Amino acid sequence: MRPPRAKFFNTAGPCDPQRHYMLPPTPRLPEARELIDMDRYFVLHAPRQTGKTTALRTLASELTAEGDIAALMFSCERAKSAGDDYAAAESLLLDSLREATTWSGWPDELLPPDPWPQVTPGSRFGAALREWCHRCPRRVMLFFDEIDALQGNSMVSILSQLRDGHNARPGGQPFPTSVVLCGLRDLRDYKVASGGDPGRSNPASPFNIIAKSLRLGDFTADQIAELYDQHTQATGQEFTKDAVDRVFELTQGQPWLVNALACEIVSWMKVTGTITAGQVEEAKERLIRTRATHLDTLVRRLHEPRVKRVMEPVVAGSLPDADPTFDDDLSYVRDLGLIKQKPPLEVANPIYREVILRVLGNPTENYVMADPRSFVMLDGRFDLGRLLEEFVVFWREHGEVLIRQEGYHEAACQIILMAFLHRLVNGGGYLDREYAAGTKRLDVLVRWPYTGPEGERLMQREAMELKVWRTGGDDPLPDGLAQLDRYLDRLTLPTGVLVIFDRRPEAPPWKERGAFKQATTPSGRQVTVLRV
Repeated sequence: MRPPRAKFFNTAGPCDPQRHYMLPPTPRLPEARELIDMDRYFVLHAPRQTGKTTALRTLASELTAEGDIAALMFSCERAKSAGDDYAAAESLLLDSLREATTWSGWPDELLPPDPWPQVTPGSRFGAALREWCHRCPRRVMLFFDEIDALQGNSMVSILSQLRDGHNARPGGQPFPTSVVLCGLRDLRDYKVASGGDPGRSNPASPFNIIAKSLRLGDFTADQIAELYDQHTQATGQEFTKDAVDRVFELTQGQPWLVNALACEIVSWMKVTGTITAGQVEEAKERLIRTRATHLDTLVRRLHEPRVKRVMEPVVAGSLPDADPTFDDDLSYVRDLGLIKQKPPLEVANPIYREVILRVLGNPTENYVMADPRSFVMLDGRFDLGRLLEEFVVFWREHGEVLIRQEGYHEAACQIILMAFLHRLVNGGGYLDREYAAGTKRLDVLVRWPYTGPEGERLMQREAMELKVWRTGGDDPLPDGLAQLDRYLDRLTLPTGVLVIFDRRPEAPPWKERGAFKQATTPSGRQVTVLRV
């Protein structure tokens, strides 16, 4: 007999407890069972690759095993091809539903009718569910996975049929006792799509649970440690506490990233000893460089108008437009998982933060011809001062052209400098970036490992603050010095660099500005100010 296959960290599709390290799924949805017991219809939403399908599949299995409910999860993904053709969407959904019951292993008395009732298109899905619930000796419960796949009229038709069936239940008509719509979208979108008012609370609507829907959350630091401990128990290979802490810091608990970092270290980097924070850092770089599928899917959305409208002020540090429709776009970007669920308005985690700037800066990197090795000094440290001098030359030659080409025009200055730094630093060091809407700045930390005179491993750290002087605004120098002061306090560094991009039409010519000057921060630090 073949020995059981070793478990691994899953980064593709739903988790299987026989093959993958995984946390118990249903405790991540503590409110779901209460809503099911109340025969409610509700929404479960979360970004992609967070464990929605795994959680629903497990919950359906547990409910069916209790003997009172026939709970089925099926995917709506095939119906995407139907577009507005609601008749085709009905057929595809019914095919998926029947296939799911066929593979369920249920006894015949629980299976749906074959064939489905033949009624007018636009009513077929609801009629099929009524007939099934009429025959089934148990209460029927349905989990619609990937409900977002339905488009336009197809979405309206299916949701309207569910609403009609739900509202007819008090009159004695059979229909599923509970329905869960699972996808990226929050409650508001489904209420609008099914013809409801997103701003009103109507308990009779299947898409209103008192203006609330469930969101599958990210992992906590303790849950990451619990997940990684499964690997330790199976193999004896440990993750240090610093490694686990660094994973949480980089991912903020995003489930795919948590699994992907561990998978990269164990399966592809082939680390055999105790796993350290340094190896987590290397795994992060490898994931970002290869633009793994999950990351690539996210960044492809950056130039969608709704996404750009939210992300551009985040990168630029500016305030978003005070437009009533902005909240809808903000909810959409939050549902994608690109930004945090709660204020302040900033990117969801440091890995996404870095990926976004790298992707936006890719066109600029093609213009950077300097040799990264030429900025390494004889003692192994990085020559940041010389890099900034080179950037001044680069900006004077290419800056205006690159700004005109940059899709994120408001954040062009920040993106261009970040691309220049990344091209020249990332080969041997690291760039940490912090930015958020409304801060009017972008904080940068260059970390450069090198060997000291006694052979010891040391880390050079250089802090920078980026600000933009726009038309009608005051000179950002005083605020910039105060902000740089606070940043240096946090980093416990004695000095840093403030970079100010002067984008005013009345800005003095290059020769009159003087690019580099020394200045004193409010706390008395001597820092460098670069005006470009």
